[in-house]
Amino acid sequence: MIVIVNDAEKKKRIARTILEALPEWFEVEASREQYIAESPDRIMVASFDGDTPTGFLNLKETGKETVEIAVMGVRKEYHRHGLGRQLFEKAKEIARDQGYSFMQVKTVKMGMYEDYDRTNRFYLSLGFKEFEVFPELWDEANPCQIYVMTTD
Repeated sequence: MIVIVNDAEKKKRIARTILEALPEWFEVEASREQYIAESPDRIMVASFDGDTPTGFLNLKETGKETVEIAVMGVRKEYHRHGLGRQLFEKAKEIARDQGYSFMQVKTVKMGMYEDYDRTNRFYLSLGFKEFEVFPELWDEANPCQIYVMTTD
């Protein structure tokens, strides 16, 4: 079940539950805590198995016409079950309905780490296109790949 979450405390609980369960992607505590702290200010869509959160996605406005997938996570035991795609489709619908023309997402450049290569392939499978790589936006070991797409 995919739902829009509006309650600020529930957003933080969901973000914490999911991000702490994904240390391969969210091992840096300061970054993880920042995602959690910022979650109440973001549009959140989440998936549940009963009352248990299984994944979520936060959208953040980055320009008058653009939203970014600020953070996204699906518990590993639910990978490859279509939840990420469902979360994305709902987020894209919301972005389009709110008048945004573009979506973007930032991740680590393909070829750096196997876990992030899977992430890159996932975003490409959704229809995102490579836009630009910023080799030192985060640091040399984690070059930032930006993907973009239209919301139509």
